[in-house]
Amino acid sequence: MVTSPHPLASAAGLEVLADGGNAIEAAIAMAAVLCVVCPHFTGLGGDGFWLIAQPGAPVRGISGIGQAAAALPPLAGPVPLRGGASALTTAAAVDSWARAFDISARDWQGRQRWASLLSRAIEHAQEGFAVSASQRFWHEMRAAEAQHWHGFDAAFPAGLSQQQQPGLARTLSRLASQGPREFYEGEVAHRLAAGLQAAGSPLTLDDMRSTRAREVTPLAVPYRGGTLLSLPPPTQGFATLEAMGILGEQDFSGIAEGSAEHFHRMVEAIKLAFVDRDRFLADPDFAEVPVQRLLDAAYIRQQAARAQADARAMPWPQRFRQGDTVFFAAADASGRGAGVLQSIYYDWGSGVVAGDTGVLWHNRGAAFHHDASHPNGLRGGKRPFHTLNPVAFMRDGRPELLLGTQGADGQPQTLVALLTRLIDFGLDPAQALARPRFLLGRTFSDSRDSLKLEEDVGAQVMAALAARGHEIAPIAAHSPLAGLPGVIRFEADGSLAGAHDPRGDGVALGL
Repeated sequence: MVTSPHPLASAAGLEVLADGGNAIEAAIAMAAVLCVVCPHFTGLGGDGFWLIAQPGAPVRGISGIGQAAAALPPLAGPVPLRGGASALTTAAAVDSWARAFDISARDWQGRQRWASLLSRAIEHAQEGFAVSASQRFWHEMRAAEAQHWHGFDAAFPAGLSQQQQPGLARTLSRLASQGPREFYEGEVAHRLAAGLQAAGSPLTLDDMRSTRAREVTPLAVPYRGGTLLSLPPPTQGFATLEAMGILGEQDFSGIAEGSAEHFHRMVEAIKLAFVDRDRFLADPDFAEVPVQRLLDAAYIRQQAARAQADARAMPWPQRFRQGDTVFFAAADASGRGAGVLQSIYYDWGSGVVAGDTGVLWHNRGAAFHHDASHPNGLRGGKRPFHTLNPVAFMRDGRPELLLGTQGADGQPQTLVALLTRLIDFGLDPAQALARPRFLLGRTFSDSRDSLKLEEDVGAQVMAALAARGHEIAPIAAHSPLAGLPGVIRFEADGSLAGAHDPRGDGVALGL
């Protein structure tokens, strides 16, 4: 089974599985296609994160985060959000594919050729694809400012119903023939570095060469007889796990799914976890991030005891973080799975297309704090705060759930809603994804720190939450503000269940 936010990507992953490929190989094929058909949310010029699970073995993580340029210009204020000055960090998504491909070949006896896994992406870039409603929406949303983005209009002309990306096709073809390190050390790397510098980025060829994704040990917390896992800092994975740990200390047997009590408990757990996230989260190579203490059972119990019946007891002081992302996952006939998140941070990233490569670069450097003394302060060679955090749930030594979502600050919020529905209330993936969700805090369209609730939650639930101190702001049912997650569930009998969010165009496909 595969799930992704675009039908062409899901089809590419399913094709690999049908040809005898494994879950990692299918995920690489989907990753490459998404870089072509979802250019507003992901691309070769971004970062990538993997959770790789199999029965009877520890879950493995890959953290593909580009580092800040070694030589940075003076910074007088916050990092710019767009343009070459926002393209401060290298891009590690392609190297994360390389790490995953090595695991497949070495440990899973993968037999698919690297070049074949990129073939569908190259085909779609060369021959064209239908522009999605999502891409069209975000193109129109940014039309005025995009006129000033380096190389953007030539690569993404306005008003297209069919899109071709010849420059990106040439770059992908070089990666297919020369291997993934071509992106960092070969002819493509030279052209990327030159194109970025022409746009005003401080990144150099040496910065590209030093970019490496890392295989990491996921963080874990117990939950309802199983184990939840996500990635370590500098991702916000520990915030999702802390919130779920707090909820795990509470008895859900007496409450109804989708009730005011259910929503209130999730929101208050998120508040507590986000306070810790924004206080501590940074690159652990440069700052101490006390994740073991924050996920320790005694601390989780202490946090659970702080959860209040009235929302006014715990205000919401957090700064809004924007971000757009794609989640996709694959599961194979051996019960193994890969769940992946890729992102260029804001929709359209930095807006910079690097030279003639067709590669749109991300603006993840804007996630740094402008104060160098802050744990997440900008420094040369440092990795920024990252919102991306895929989740796996293991039970009795085997994978049970792979899931993840778009949404920056909304990612942990969407994940706790899905996880409680899937685990505590026993909903299947399609049911869990379709149910109303919440988003606490500001968005690009609403500057209030309100609790946004999809209107199909019902007037009674909204009134009950308002009575408990929440500032309620209704949003449309199935709003894109609530994220675009996907889920694959491994059933005990060896079958699979999966779905992608009805708020978007994605699909799950199975064999």
